Amino acid sequence: MGYDEKLADRTRGVFGRVQSVTERKMFGGIAFMVRGNMCCGVIDDRMMVRVGPQVYEKALKLSHADPMDFTGKSMRGFVYVAPEGVRTARQLQAWVQRGLDFVQTLPAK
Repeated sequence: MGYDEKLADRTRGVFGRVQSVTERKMFGGIAFMVRGNMCCGVIDDRMMVRVGPQVYEKALKLSHADPMDFTGKSMRGFVYVAPEGVRTARQLQAWVQRGLDFVQTLPAK
C-alpha cells in the first residue's frame, strides 16, 4: 500500500522555507516533521494533519475532515482530510498551516 506521491510533492512545496522540516515513513505513508514533531502527512490518498486537541472539534466541522482512526480508535488532535479537501493550493496551504500552528507551540525534540 503506497501513498499519493503527487500530494506529498505538493505538500513539500507548501513547506517552502519553513525551517527544520524532515520526512519520515510512517503509518504506511509519509509524515512531515517540524523540529521533530509530526505536523502532517499523506496516507493513501488522504492528508493527515495534527491540529492539536484544542482545535480538534472545530477542525472536524470543516469540509472533508474526519477523525484520524488509523488504529481503529480515533486519535484526538489528528484529522484525515479527503482528497477533495486538498484539491487546490489554497486548501492544501490552509491545512498545512493548521498543522504548523499547532506544532510550533511544542518544544523541539
